[in-house]
Amino acid sequence: MDRELLGWIRPAGEGFIAVDLLGREASGVLDWLEAEELLDELGISYLADPYELLLDDGDWHRVRLAEVSPQEIRVKKDDWGDMSASQLFHSLPFPAPETLRRAVVEPPPR
Repeated sequence: MDRELLGWIRPAGEGFIAVDLLGREASGVLDWLEAEELLDELGISYLADPYELLLDDGDWHRVRLAEVSPQEIRVKKDDWGDMSASQLFHSLPFPAPETLRRAVVEPPPR
């Protein structure tokens, strides 16, 4: 076990709710063991997924998570690995606002 933080478990009535590293509820009310297992299954790989950020102009922009902490979430405009691209960062509050969502990834054409 690498002891990597996977999220939190918070009390909810007679049970518990699993919370991911973005501060979002990852489950409904579960018992402790179920919440722990859910966080183990979730892992941290979702942090590497592409996301979309709704900007003030109403457009969704593809971003990648750069830093995640209980104080702040920083995202970076997805530059598709272009080393010469200028880096544009946005700071978001924690927990992640609704203006940040996982990107819909289209399957490649056949």
